[in-house]
Amino acid sequence: MLPVGWFVLAVVLAVLAGGSIAGGAVLPTVKTANVQALGKVVVSATGRTLYHYTDESGSKVDCARACATLWPPLVVKSGAKPVAGAGITASKLGVRKRPDGTFQVTYGGLGLYMYSGDKRAGQANGEGIESSWYAVSTAAKIVKPKPAASTSTGSGYGSTGYGSTNNTSTTGSTGTGYDSGY
Repeated sequence: MLPVGWFVLAVVLAVLAGGSIAGGAVLPTVKTANVQALGKVVVSATGRTLYHYTDESGSKVDCARACATLWPPLVVKSGAKPVAGAGITASKLGVRKRPDGTFQVTYGGLGLYMYSGDKRAGQANGEGIESSWYAVSTAAKIVKPKPAASTSTGSGYGSTGYGSTNNTSTTGSTGTGYDSGY
């Protein structure tokens, strides 16, 4: 009979390898967490924010090769099924085959990616990059943060009766707005 320490080590190694633990429990592939200003979103088993590339739909994969280095897809082994963690609807989990032959996890049909710029759980540095990369909600929808209140100021001839302006900046810029003719 092996000492108890060996049994504990075997259980820890099984968990780290993604295997099951005593009682049949399996580590989740995805779960939910509150992430910065985004609220509750889908995250990896280690808590990293998961994103969807909005240029993709269905089984179409546009982020491959160099893109997949910056945005690593969340993958499972061939034949494995992703496991739902807390807050995840299991029936929305799936996989799609990528051009390189790996199997990417999907949630509600959305391919899931991590961002290499997120170094730890709770970060969302990839949110909104190129107006194409967004975190995924528990309802399997992309999450776009609310725009900041407009702080734009300036003098636009259009506002003084010489024409109309389209000064709709929400970036906090200041300056003189001559958006349309006068």
